[in-house]
Amino acid sequence: MPAVPLIRLQCGVNSYDWGKVGQSSAAAKYAAATASDGFSIQEEKPYAELWMGTHPSLPSKDLETQRSLIELVQDNQQLLGSTITERFGNKLPFLFKVLSIGKALSIQAHPNKKLAEQLHAKDPKNYPDDNHKPEMTIAVTPFDGLCGFRPLAEISHFLQTIPSLRKLVGEEEAKNFESSIKVEESSEEDKQNNKKALQSAFTKLMNADKEVLESATEELLKAAKSEGASFAGEGGPSNSGQELADLVVRLNDQFPKDIGLFVQFFLNYVKLEVGEAMFLRADDIHAYLSGDIIECMASSDNVVRAGFTPKFKDVDTLTSMLTYSYAPISEQKMKVDDYTPVKINSTAYSSNSTVKVYNPTEIDEFAVVRAALNKSGAKATFDPIDGPSIVLCTKGKGKISLAGNHEQKIEEGYVFFAGSTANVVIESETDAEDGEGLVIFKAYCDPADWGSQ
Repeated sequence: MPAVPLIRLQCGVNSYDWGKVGQSSAAAKYAAATASDGFSIQEEKPYAELWMGTHPSLPSKDLETQRSLIELVQDNQQLLGSTITERFGNKLPFLFKVLSIGKALSIQAHPNKKLAEQLHAKDPKNYPDDNHKPEMTIAVTPFDGLCGFRPLAEISHFLQTIPSLRKLVGEEEAKNFESSIKVEESSEEDKQNNKKALQSAFTKLMNADKEVLESATEELLKAAKSEGASFAGEGGPSNSGQELADLVVRLNDQFPKDIGLFVQFFLNYVKLEVGEAMFLRADDIHAYLSGDIIECMASSDNVVRAGFTPKFKDVDTLTSMLTYSYAPISEQKMKVDDYTPVKINSTAYSSNSTVKVYNPTEIDEFAVVRAALNKSGAKATFDPIDGPSIVLCTKGKGKISLAGNHEQKIEEGYVFFAGSTANVVIESETDAEDGEGLVIFKAYCDPADWGSQ
């Protein structure tokens, strides 16, 4: 093992009902590329998540020695760097994932640090971690999901144009919402009052009577199928009526008569093209619907669920914990920056590379770089940082090395751990015939970024 190691990882994949089936799942294909334990893809089985990291629920392993990455970093703290271990202990501060989403994930949020500690102490079975879980989503294929509350004027529009939604919220609650909100906020008091009105209406929806939900669902489906483009008053500023009608039918096919069919009128319906991203703070509500994505998050597996799931639901916790922040779709998407020698870590790369950084500046645990090397021989050189990295290849073939030493091949599905102070070099052996050539994602934690938080 070199002094600053580059370790190829074997990474496990979880099979959940919402995953993509067989070879259509990127998570499954990448798992097969890293497997040494006889893993093979079953064509009728859904594969949902590839996990890369040290989280004890599904820790990665050194492909060669079969030692877990947890053991390796605990035995050699230099792999993480002293600054990281002092702050986060002997584990990666982030969990890196690939999600392959065939149908809706649960309506959910991830608790903040204080709430995570409380939930874990009270119910460790359903809340296995005492850590918060802010997370970032980057689209590998076209993606759609429900993320964050819509602007209040849009919610008011739907309460007025979807009778079945108004029935579930209740006439009194709907009128209170409409009369209480101030679309043009002039003070912090206005903002807090808006949040209180939103929380009250949303909590009423989430606690709707089952019999009322059943009849309301029948009305909603009938309207969606018959009204088409005119559904929901022709939609709203963010989504067309036809788009929302199609979404109602699609989600009801997956989760018949679920409260989530109505939650979508409170949340933004967001679409991401390849390379676009979102950042979700702790206590932000969301539900992913379809696509293959890269996810990076603080190392935690805490999820508070309340719909679109057969798993444990905790409606009271969800409705009490949410930030109730509301914003248009444009504000849900992350700003993506060029990763240049000037901006971050003095990273240099050739003119045949496109290198972007996804860096949620309000948290310290992670950032992600996406590099597309579009000509054979193109290189991306990542200067040393005082923290660990995990590198995943999602397309093409090439070589990975530490400043030209300890060279190994890298291709679709290969995953590598690079220790603190590693000088990682990626070189493409793929020419881009249609689109991009060699594509890699590098998740990392760099203490040099902390001062900018």
